[in-house]
Amino acid sequence: MADNTPGRVIRGRLNGSGPIAVIDIGSNSIRLVVYERQARTPTVLFNEKVLAGLGRGLAASGRLSETAVEMAHKALVRFRRLCDQLGVDNLNILATAATRDAENGAEFIDGVQKICRTPVRLLSGKDEARLAALGIVCGMWRPDGIVGDLGGGSLELVELTGSTIGRGQTLPLGGIRLQEEAGGKLARAQKLTEQALSGVEWLPVGSGKPFYAVGGTWRSLARLHLFQNGYPLNVMHDYAIEAEEAIEFCQIVARRNPDSLDMIDVVSRARRPLLAYGATVMEHVLRRSGADRVVMSALGLREGLLYDLLSEEIRAQDPLVEAARELSLLRSRSPDYAEELVVWTDRLFPTVGIDETEYERRLRTAGCLLSDIGWRAHPDYRGEQSLNIISNAGFVGIDHAGRAYLALSVFYRHQGLIDDSLSPRIRELAHTRLKERARLLGGALRLASVLSASVDGILPQIGMAVEKGELVLRLPGELAALDGERLSKRANQFSRLLGLRSRIEAVI
Repeated sequence: MADNTPGRVIRGRLNGSGPIAVIDIGSNSIRLVVYERQARTPTVLFNEKVLAGLGRGLAASGRLSETAVEMAHKALVRFRRLCDQLGVDNLNILATAATRDAENGAEFIDGVQKICRTPVRLLSGKDEARLAALGIVCGMWRPDGIVGDLGGGSLELVELTGSTIGRGQTLPLGGIRLQEEAGGKLARAQKLTEQALSGVEWLPVGSGKPFYAVGGTWRSLARLHLFQNGYPLNVMHDYAIEAEEAIEFCQIVARRNPDSLDMIDVVSRARRPLLAYGATVMEHVLRRSGADRVVMSALGLREGLLYDLLSEEIRAQDPLVEAARELSLLRSRSPDYAEELVVWTDRLFPTVGIDETEYERRLRTAGCLLSDIGWRAHPDYRGEQSLNIISNAGFVGIDHAGRAYLALSVFYRHQGLIDDSLSPRIRELAHTRLKERARLLGGALRLASVLSASVDGILPQIGMAVEKGELVLRLPGELAALDGERLSKRANQFSRLLGLRSRIEAVI
């Protein structure tokens, strides 16, 4: 058995306040997620779910079925053992709509607590909405719109501006509940959905803003859409669909037998029976709210709980930058050098006249921190490996265009400023301005690498200025020995991107 002694340093992991685990007992699934530690960006160590279907038959009987309870208890025995093996000493158990609404919910909770040796937190609809919204705060950069968390038993809607949670409402539109109350008839489900949403008078505040979608059924819908369209990235978080397209897609899914849908194999068979009901709810929410697009979130209730447990200081951190910093600590030759790149490019970009928005500066900061994570690969493949890691990493607080920028900038840093060996698909995700800035950052990182040999302590000593159309790099004292053909070539390469010449000067 693994040595889980508290405080033991485990190579390859960031140690600290963890592992920390959450068991989410929903109306359809029960999921265990173990996270590396408490941090601004939650990193998953282990993730497993069981589709116990606790909410099945609840609308008719008012009780959790014995079969579902037995399946749930069996899963929880395994989950508790897994937590012990992983050294979890902070286990949080959340129960939602099905347990809350069932006559035998309290009895079920007693059984869970005996198995898991941990108190269960039974969430109200308001609690669910709040934690789902905090999950979006955790995973999206300055969100502004409406959050919808679709479970098996209920739909939670809540308005969100930045980290400020506004009005919220719980509706009986969870996939299992809607399917059963509609008697398996989609026309009836549509009427029930329209009726429930008509009571949410504040929903039009989402007009022209994103609708942030949380929940397994909605993620399955988005996954189907992603594969049908041959999207370049298989990354669900921050996958966005324009509202008009999403509504049309939902209509197709709702009226077709799921097994007849193109690429349906990407959706598990257990999820398929609820796809039409999830699509019906999404369609009507988009119509009623006037949202301009759907933005999918891989984070929700569980991550909202973790965010709620953080200190104010950690909450204020940038999730993208912190995730990049963590990867740098684990994979860079010198994490201190990566930090120096941030400061060096902070000086370089204004000097050469590169203007940046706040969004672009965040991306540049992350790009500097990630610039050397592929160094252990063969030199011919460092760019490609880095691009693949960054494109598919579990980053949050970044959209897909930003992912493309990061992947491209680090690719250029290793492979050179040409696109010959680069798949055009990843470039499609970024608009022209971002692609150009990725090339500029790649050129700057290439220049920095021959100046410093990717070790810290050198870049802060390098002077820089633009004089008479030339980028002048000033090498003080013994650093003058760094001058040479390779440095001049890299300086010229970067300068040409800006319409400048370059000059290397020794400073005595």
